[in-house]
Amino acid sequence: MSAPLVTRMRGFGTTIFAEMSALALATGSINLGQGFPDTDGPEDLLADAITAIRSGHNQYPPGLGILELREAVSDHHLRCYSLAYDPDSEVLVTAGATEALTAAILALIDSEDEVVVFEPYYDSYAAAIALAGGRRRVVTLRREHGDQGSTWGFDPDELRAAVTNRTRAVLLNTPHNPTGKVFSAAELRVIAELALQHALWVIADEVYEHLVFDGRRHVPIATLPGMRERTVMIGSAGKSFSVTGWKIGWLAAPPELTTAVRTVKQFLTYVNGAPFQPAIARALAAQPPHYDAARMRLQAQRDRLCAGLSDLGFDVIRPEGTYFATVDLHRDGLEFCRNLPTTAGVVAI
Repeated sequence: MSAPLVTRMRGFGTTIFAEMSALALATGSINLGQGFPDTDGPEDLLADAITAIRSGHNQYPPGLGILELREAVSDHHLRCYSLAYDPDSEVLVTAGATEALTAAILALIDSEDEVVVFEPYYDSYAAAIALAGGRRRVVTLRREHGDQGSTWGFDPDELRAAVTNRTRAVLLNTPHNPTGKVFSAAELRVIAELALQHALWVIADEVYEHLVFDGRRHVPIATLPGMRERTVMIGSAGKSFSVTGWKIGWLAAPPELTTAVRTVKQFLTYVNGAPFQPAIARALAAQPPHYDAARMRLQAQRDRLCAGLSDLGFDVIRPEGTYFATVDLHRDGLEFCRNLPTTAGVVAI
Protein backbone atom coordinates (compact mmCIF):
# COMPACT_ATOMS: atom_id res chain seq x y z
CA MET A 1 0.00 0.00 0.00
CA SER A 2 1.43 3.40 -0.97
CA ALA A 3 1.97 6.02 1.72
CA PRO A 4 -0.63 8.83 1.68
CA LEU A 5 0.53 12.32 0.83
CA VAL A 6 0.61 14.68 3.81
CA THR A 7 -2.36 17.04 3.99
CA ARG A 8 -0.44 20.25 3.27
CA MET A 9 0.76 18.87 -0.09
CA ARG A 10 -2.51 17.43 -1.33
CA GLY A 11 -3.53 19.10 -4.53
CA PHE A 12 0.07 19.31 -5.72
CA GLY A 13 0.26 16.57 -8.30
CA THR A 14 2.50 16.39 -11.36
CA THR A 15 3.32 19.91 -12.53
CA ILE A 16 1.77 21.18 -15.74
CA PHE A 17 5.32 21.53 -17.11
CA ALA A 18 5.99 17.82 -16.63
CA GLU A 19 2.59 16.89 -18.08
CA MET A 20 3.02 18.96 -21.21
CA SER A 21 6.67 17.99 -21.75
CA ALA A 22 5.66 14.32 -21.57
CA LEU A 23 2.94 15.06 -24.11
CA ALA A 24 5.54 16.67 -26.39
CA LEU A 25 7.68 13.54 -26.25
CA ALA A 26 4.73 11.23 -26.81
CA THR A 27 3.51 13.14 -29.88
CA GLY A 28 6.85 14.30 -31.28
CA SER A 29 5.69 17.91 -30.95
CA ILE A 30 7.75 21.08 -30.74
CA ASN A 31 7.87 21.93 -27.03
CA LEU A 32 7.20 25.63 -26.39
CA GLY A 33 5.88 24.90 -22.93
CA GLN A 34 9.08 24.42 -20.93
CA GLY A 35 11.00 27.43 -19.67
CA PHE A 36 14.44 26.77 -21.03
CA PRO A 37 16.30 27.95 -24.16
CA ASP A 38 17.03 25.79 -27.17
CA THR A 39 20.70 26.83 -27.27
CA ASP A 40 23.57 26.09 -24.89
CA GLY A 41 25.42 28.75 -22.96
CA PRO A 42 28.42 30.66 -24.34
CA GLU A 43 31.33 28.51 -25.51
CA ASP A 44 33.81 30.09 -23.09
CA LEU A 45 31.47 29.37 -20.18
CA LEU A 46 31.16 25.70 -21.19
CA ALA A 47 34.93 25.46 -21.63
CA ASP A 48 35.50 26.95 -18.16
CA ALA A 49 33.29 24.25 -16.62
CA ILE A 50 35.22 21.51 -18.43
CA THR A 51 38.49 23.04 -17.22
CA ALA A 52 37.12 23.13 -13.65
CA ILE A 53 36.23 19.42 -13.82
CA ARG A 54 39.67 18.52 -15.12
CA SER A 55 41.31 20.74 -12.50
CA GLY A 56 39.76 18.87 -9.60
CA HIS A 57 36.71 20.97 -8.71
CA ASN A 58 34.64 17.83 -8.16
CA GLN A 59 34.15 17.57 -4.40
CA TYR A 60 31.88 19.42 -1.99
CA PRO A 61 32.29 23.19 -2.27
CA PRO A 62 31.92 25.37 0.86
CA GLY A 63 28.44 25.58 2.33
CA LEU A 64 28.06 29.23 1.32
CA GLY A 65 29.37 28.53 -2.18
CA ILE A 66 32.90 29.17 -3.39
CA LEU A 67 34.29 32.59 -2.50
CA GLU A 68 35.02 33.43 -6.15
CA LEU A 69 31.34 33.10 -7.06
CA ARG A 70 30.12 34.96 -3.97
CA GLU A 71 32.48 37.80 -4.80
CA ALA A 72 31.28 37.77 -8.41
CA VAL A 73 27.63 38.03 -7.27
CA SER A 74 28.57 40.87 -4.92
CA ASP A 75 30.47 42.71 -7.67
CA HIS A 76 27.57 42.15 -10.09
CA HIS A 77 25.03 43.73 -7.74
CA LEU A 78 27.32 46.68 -7.04
CA ARG A 79 28.12 47.24 -10.71
CA CYS A 80 24.56 46.82 -12.02
CA TYR A 81 22.46 48.24 -9.20
CA SER A 82 24.80 50.11 -6.80
CA LEU A 83 23.87 47.59 -4.10
CA ALA A 84 26.76 46.55 -1.84
CA TYR A 85 26.66 43.05 -0.31
CA ASP A 86 29.37 41.42 1.79
CA PRO A 87 30.31 38.15 0.02
CA ASP A 88 31.17 36.53 3.37
CA SER A 89 27.92 37.26 5.22
CA GLU A 90 25.30 38.45 2.72
CA VAL A 91 25.59 36.13 -0.30
CA LEU A 92 24.58 32.46 -0.49
CA VAL A 93 24.94 30.11 -3.48
CA THR A 94 22.00 27.73 -3.96
CA ALA A 95 20.86 24.83 -6.15
CA GLY A 96 19.12 27.11 -8.60
CA ALA A 97 16.70 29.89 -7.78
CA THR A 98 13.96 27.42 -6.85
CA GLU A 99 15.96 26.23 -3.84
CA ALA A 100 16.72 29.82 -2.86
CA LEU A 101 13.00 30.65 -2.99
CA THR A 102 11.96 27.52 -1.10
CA ALA A 103 14.63 27.89 1.57
CA ALA A 104 13.73 31.57 2.04
CA ILE A 105 10.05 30.76 2.47
CA LEU A 106 10.80 27.90 4.88
CA ALA A 107 13.14 30.17 6.85
CA LEU A 108 10.85 33.21 7.11
CA ILE A 109 7.31 31.79 7.11
CA ASP A 110 5.82 29.94 10.06
CA SER A 111 2.67 27.89 10.31
CA GLU A 112 -0.44 29.95 9.44
CA ASP A 113 1.66 32.95 8.33
CA GLU A 114 0.54 34.54 5.07
CA VAL A 115 2.49 35.34 1.92
CA VAL A 116 1.19 37.74 -0.72
CA VAL A 117 1.78 36.46 -4.27
CA PHE A 118 0.88 37.91 -7.65
CA GLU A 119 -0.97 35.48 -9.89
CA PRO A 120 -0.40 33.84 -12.28
CA TYR A 121 2.81 32.60 -10.67
CA TYR A 122 5.56 30.01 -11.02
CA ASP A 123 4.13 26.80 -9.61
CA SER A 124 6.81 26.22 -6.96
CA TYR A 125 5.64 29.29 -5.03
CA ALA A 126 2.43 27.68 -3.86
CA ALA A 127 4.18 24.40 -3.01
CA ALA A 128 6.89 26.12 -0.95
CA ILE A 129 4.32 28.12 1.00
CA ALA A 130 2.37 24.92 1.66
CA LEU A 131 5.53 23.14 2.85
CA ALA A 132 6.05 25.95 5.36
CA GLY A 133 2.47 25.59 6.57
CA GLY A 134 1.73 29.10 5.34
CA ARG A 135 -1.18 30.56 3.46
CA ARG A 136 -1.33 32.37 0.13
CA ARG A 137 -2.91 35.79 -0.25
CA VAL A 138 -3.35 36.29 -3.98
CA VAL A 139 -3.32 39.52 -5.97
CA THR A 140 -4.24 39.05 -9.62
CA LEU A 141 -2.33 40.60 -12.49
CA ARG A 142 -4.86 41.71 -15.07
CA ARG A 143 -4.60 42.77 -18.66
CA GLU A 144 -4.38 46.51 -19.22
CA HIS A 145 -4.55 48.48 -22.48
CA GLY A 146 -2.33 51.49 -23.05
CA ASP A 147 -0.66 53.58 -25.73
CA GLN A 148 2.04 50.91 -26.18
CA GLY A 149 -0.48 48.05 -26.46
CA SER A 150 -1.55 45.46 -23.91
CA THR A 151 0.37 44.82 -20.72
CA TRP A 152 -0.29 43.53 -17.21
CA GLY A 153 -0.94 45.41 -13.98
CA PHE A 154 -2.44 45.10 -10.51
CA ASP A 155 -4.84 47.14 -8.44
CA PRO A 156 -2.95 48.80 -5.53
CA ASP A 157 -6.10 48.68 -3.41
CA GLU A 158 -6.38 44.93 -4.01
CA LEU A 159 -2.78 44.55 -2.86
CA ARG A 160 -3.40 46.61 0.28
CA ALA A 161 -6.51 44.58 1.06
CA ALA A 162 -4.51 41.33 0.76
CA VAL A 163 -2.30 42.28 3.73
CA THR A 164 -3.59 41.19 7.15
CA ASN A 165 -2.09 40.93 10.62
CA ARG A 166 -0.90 37.42 9.65
CA THR A 167 1.00 38.54 6.54
CA ARG A 168 4.77 38.14 6.83
CA ALA A 169 6.07 38.49 3.27
CA VAL A 170 5.45 39.52 -0.32
CA LEU A 171 6.78 37.22 -3.03
CA LEU A 172 7.67 39.46 -5.96
CA ASN A 173 8.74 38.14 -9.38
CA THR A 174 10.02 40.73 -11.85
CA PRO A 175 10.58 40.31 -14.74
CA HIS A 176 7.57 38.09 -14.37
CA ASN A 177 6.97 34.45 -15.23
CA PRO A 178 4.69 33.74 -17.10
CA THR A 179 3.29 37.12 -18.23
CA GLY A 180 6.57 38.70 -19.32
CA LYS A 181 5.70 41.80 -17.29
CA VAL A 182 8.41 44.09 -15.94
CA PHE A 183 7.11 45.82 -12.80
CA SER A 184 7.29 49.61 -13.13
CA ALA A 185 9.00 51.95 -10.68
CA ALA A 186 5.58 53.19 -9.54
CA GLU A 187 4.38 49.64 -8.87
CA LEU A 188 7.55 48.84 -6.93
CA ARG A 189 7.02 51.93 -4.78
CA VAL A 190 3.52 50.74 -3.86
CA ILE A 191 4.89 47.34 -2.81
CA ALA A 192 7.78 48.91 -0.89
CA GLU A 193 5.54 51.32 0.98
CA LEU A 194 3.32 48.44 2.04
CA ALA A 195 6.30 46.33 3.12
CA LEU A 196 7.69 49.15 5.24
CA GLN A 197 4.32 50.02 6.72
CA HIS A 198 3.59 46.43 7.81
CA ALA A 199 7.18 45.26 8.45
CA LEU A 200 6.97 42.63 5.68
CA TRP A 201 9.83 40.72 4.11
CA VAL A 202 10.09 40.81 0.33
CA ILE A 203 11.32 37.66 -1.40
CA ALA A 204 12.36 38.96 -4.81
CA ASP A 205 12.62 36.42 -7.63
CA GLU A 206 14.74 38.27 -10.20
CA VAL A 207 16.04 35.39 -12.30
CA TYR A 208 15.13 37.16 -15.56
CA GLU A 209 16.86 40.39 -14.53
CA HIS A 210 18.89 40.68 -17.73
CA LEU A 211 16.25 39.39 -20.15
CA VAL A 212 14.36 42.66 -20.65
CA PHE A 213 13.48 44.16 -24.02
CA ASP A 214 12.97 47.42 -25.90
CA GLY A 215 15.47 49.39 -23.83
CA ARG A 216 13.78 48.66 -20.52
CA ARG A 217 15.82 48.37 -17.33
CA HIS A 218 15.20 45.97 -14.46
CA VAL A 219 14.97 47.79 -11.12
CA PRO A 220 15.45 45.59 -8.02
CA ILE A 221 13.07 46.51 -5.21
CA ALA A 222 16.08 46.38 -2.86
CA THR A 223 17.26 49.66 -4.42
CA LEU A 224 14.26 51.54 -3.04
CA PRO A 225 14.67 53.44 0.27
CA GLY A 226 14.53 51.14 3.28
CA MET A 227 14.12 47.97 1.20
CA ARG A 228 17.61 46.50 1.17
CA GLU A 229 17.12 45.58 4.84
CA ARG A 230 13.82 43.82 4.09
CA THR A 231 14.61 42.02 0.84
CA VAL A 232 15.97 38.60 -0.13
CA MET A 233 17.24 39.19 -3.68
CA ILE A 234 17.38 35.98 -5.76
CA GLY A 235 19.19 35.39 -9.06
CA SER A 236 20.10 32.53 -11.36
CA ALA A 237 22.86 31.62 -13.79
CA GLY A 238 20.48 29.29 -15.63
CA LYS A 239 18.37 32.09 -17.07
CA SER A 240 21.13 34.67 -17.58
CA PHE A 241 23.58 32.28 -19.28
CA SER A 242 21.26 29.65 -20.84
CA VAL A 243 22.51 26.79 -18.65
CA THR A 244 19.31 25.88 -16.77
CA GLY A 245 20.49 22.31 -16.11
CA TRP A 246 23.48 23.50 -14.08
CA LYS A 247 21.16 24.69 -11.28
CA ILE A 248 23.37 27.48 -9.95
CA GLY A 249 21.44 30.21 -8.15
CA TRP A 250 22.16 32.67 -5.40
CA LEU A 251 20.63 35.13 -3.01
CA ALA A 252 21.80 38.38 -1.49
CA ALA A 253 20.31 39.71 1.75
CA PRO A 254 21.26 41.26 5.09
CA PRO A 255 23.28 38.91 7.35
CA GLU A 256 20.38 37.88 9.58
CA LEU A 257 18.25 36.90 6.57
CA THR A 258 21.11 35.10 4.83
CA THR A 259 21.87 33.16 8.01
CA ALA A 260 18.21 32.17 8.40
CA VAL A 261 18.01 30.92 4.81
CA ARG A 262 21.34 29.10 5.06
CA THR A 263 20.09 27.29 8.19
CA VAL A 264 17.32 25.75 6.06
CA LYS A 265 19.31 25.34 2.84
CA GLN A 266 21.99 23.20 4.49
CA PHE A 267 19.38 20.49 5.10
CA LEU A 268 18.06 20.58 1.53
CA THR A 269 20.91 20.14 -0.95
CA TYR A 270 23.70 21.30 1.40
CA VAL A 271 25.90 22.15 -1.62
CA ASN A 272 25.86 21.58 -5.37
CA GLY A 273 27.50 22.21 -8.73
CA ALA A 274 31.16 22.35 -7.68
CA PRO A 275 32.68 22.61 -11.19
CA PHE A 276 29.98 24.98 -12.40
CA GLN A 277 30.54 27.56 -9.68
CA PRO A 278 33.97 28.82 -10.87
CA ALA A 279 32.71 28.88 -14.46
CA ILE A 280 29.71 31.02 -13.50
CA ALA A 281 31.95 33.29 -11.42
CA ARG A 282 34.05 34.06 -14.50
CA ALA A 283 30.96 34.59 -16.65
CA LEU A 284 29.51 37.06 -14.15
CA ALA A 285 32.75 39.01 -14.18
CA ALA A 286 32.63 39.24 -17.99
CA GLN A 287 28.88 39.69 -18.12
CA PRO A 288 27.96 42.40 -20.67
CA PRO A 289 28.71 40.47 -23.89
CA HIS A 290 26.80 37.41 -22.63
CA TYR A 291 23.77 39.39 -21.47
CA ASP A 292 23.62 41.62 -24.53
CA ALA A 293 23.80 38.68 -26.92
CA ALA A 294 21.09 36.73 -25.07
CA ARG A 295 18.84 39.78 -24.84
CA MET A 296 19.16 40.62 -28.54
CA ARG A 297 18.59 37.01 -29.60
CA LEU A 298 15.51 36.61 -27.41
CA GLN A 299 14.06 39.97 -28.43
CA ALA A 300 14.32 38.96 -32.09
CA GLN A 301 12.69 35.60 -31.30
CA ARG A 302 9.94 37.35 -29.33
CA ASP A 303 9.23 39.65 -32.27
CA ARG A 304 9.05 36.73 -34.70
CA LEU A 305 6.83 34.61 -32.45
CA CYS A 306 4.43 37.43 -31.59
CA ALA A 307 4.17 38.55 -35.22
CA GLY A 308 3.49 34.98 -36.34
CA LEU A 309 0.82 34.43 -33.72
CA SER A 310 -0.81 37.75 -34.57
CA ASP A 311 -0.82 36.86 -38.28
CA LEU A 312 -2.65 33.65 -37.36
CA GLY A 313 -5.34 35.73 -35.67
CA PHE A 314 -4.31 35.24 -32.04
CA ASP A 315 -4.71 38.04 -29.50
CA VAL A 316 -1.09 38.36 -28.33
CA ILE A 317 0.13 40.23 -25.25
CA ARG A 318 3.68 41.25 -26.14
CA PRO A 319 6.13 40.46 -23.29
CA GLU A 320 8.41 43.14 -21.85
CA GLY A 321 10.96 40.53 -20.77
CA THR A 322 11.58 36.81 -19.98
CA TYR A 323 11.09 33.74 -22.21
CA PHE A 324 7.31 33.93 -22.35
CA ALA A 325 4.60 35.32 -24.62
CA THR A 326 0.96 35.11 -23.58
CA VAL A 327 -2.11 34.80 -25.78
CA ASP A 328 -5.71 35.59 -24.85
CA LEU A 329 -7.60 32.67 -26.40
CA HIS A 330 -11.05 33.82 -25.24
CA ARG A 331 -11.76 30.16 -24.47
CA ASP A 332 -10.59 27.26 -22.24
CA GLY A 333 -6.80 27.47 -22.33
CA LEU A 334 -6.13 24.06 -20.79
CA GLU A 335 -8.33 22.22 -23.29
CA PHE A 336 -6.74 24.18 -26.14
CA CYS A 337 -3.19 23.30 -25.03
CA ARG A 338 -3.99 19.63 -24.55
CA ASN A 339 -5.37 19.45 -28.09
CA LEU A 340 -2.64 21.54 -29.71
CA PRO A 341 -0.04 18.73 -30.06
CA THR A 342 -2.47 16.64 -32.07
CA THR A 343 -3.83 19.49 -34.17
CA ALA A 344 -0.63 21.47 -34.76
CA GLY A 345 2.36 19.50 -33.43
CA VAL A 346 3.12 22.18 -30.84
CA VAL A 347 3.05 22.11 -27.04
CA ALA A 348 2.21 25.19 -24.99
CA ILE A 349 1.15 25.79 -21.38
